[in-house]
Amino acid sequence: MTDEGPGGIPRTPGPHTRPGSQWYDAEAGPLVRPYAVTGGRTEPGPTGVQFDLIALVTFDDNAPDGSEESLLGPEHRALLTLCRSETQSVAELSADADLPVGVVRVLLGDLLEAGYVRVSRPVLPAQLPDEHILREVIIGLRAL
Repeated sequence: MTDEGPGGIPRTPGPHTRPGSQWYDAEAGPLVRPYAVTGGRTEPGPTGVQFDLIALVTFDDNAPDGSEESLLGPEHRALLTLCRSETQSVAELSADADLPVGVVRVLLGDLLEAGYVRVSRPVLPAQLPDEHILREVIIGLRAL
C-alpha cells in the first residue's frame, strides 16, 4: 500500500523525512512556513513602515520591561537578542536569525510599534551632499 499525494501520484518518502511526518526535515529540523510565523501578514505593521535592507536596527533603551517581552513569539525574541548585542542591518538580522527578509520585516514592524527597537533609515542619494561641495571642504581643510 502506497501513500498517494495530490492527483493520485504515489508519494515516496525522501531521504530527509520521517515516516508519517511531512513537517520535518532531518537536516533542517521542524519546518514552519513563513506565513505561520507572521500570522499571514506580508506588510510590517498597520502603519506600513518600509524596512530597507541596509536600515539599521537598534534595541531601544526605553523598551517595555522584560515581563512583556515574554509574551512575544520566539522569532521576535531572537531578533531582540540580536539587536541587544549590537546595531545590525535588516539584512544581517535576516541572516543571523535564519529567517527570510520578508518575515524579518514584518516582525521588526511589530517590535517597532511595541517600542522595542529603533530604526535608522539610510540617507537617500538625493539628500547626500554634492561631490563638488565635498571637494571644496577637503581643499579648505587642507588649507588650514
